[in-house]
Amino acid sequence: MSGSKVFLLRHAESQHNVDKNFERLDPTLTESGTRAAEQLGLTFPESDSVGIVLSSPSQRAIQTAFAVFSKVLDQRYFDPASGNGVEAGAVFIVDPDAQERSALPCDTCSTRESLQQVFPYLDLSTLSDAEDAPWRSKTGSYSDQDEAVKTRATRLRETLQKMVVSCGKSSRPNVALVTHGVFMKALTNDSSIDLPRPGWAAYRIQKGDDGNVVLAAAD
Repeated sequence: MSGSKVFLLRHAESQHNVDKNFERLDPTLTESGTRAAEQLGLTFPESDSVGIVLSSPSQRAIQTAFAVFSKVLDQRYFDPASGNGVEAGAVFIVDPDAQERSALPCDTCSTRESLQQVFPYLDLSTLSDAEDAPWRSKTGSYSDQDEAVKTRATRLRETLQKMVVSCGKSSRPNVALVTHGVFMKALTNDSSIDLPRPGWAAYRIQKGDDGNVVLAAAD
């Protein structure tokens, strides 16, 4: 399939990673986590080749995406006074399919309204604003049950395939996905994957023996 890459990133250190308070709703990055994400942005290879940045709707993932890709994301996602972003830069998309697996408060996302207040320049139209929406209530394909997680991972891989195709012939042919440590085990079909916070790995979109989309480690 396409030679484009999918860069898979794990979010940086967040508050619940430190204080182990898993009852904290949708925790944000710590100061050290923010610094680490910004440092990764300085060393991330091929950042200028990223045409789409896809993120979990968790605050820590969105914050990580902004910190790592502030110099390649389109300027419309930033306060004009910040000087961040570039003209005709990478597109930023928030996808509920990329959220973490568990139904604990720390892995439950804020409402769309709350997220919009924190990230006023993001387009969050991909998120239902219903209070009991499945992506927030962790029901249906967003539940933490094995089959539901498998369904969601399959759906996200198919989304990544479409994105790779859409930008594969452009000057920014690659896609970056910021997600979570446990969910990426299902996404990659690799139970041993354990990237640092923050950390990354490169993959290519392929078709498996069963015809389904898979992520294969890039050479």
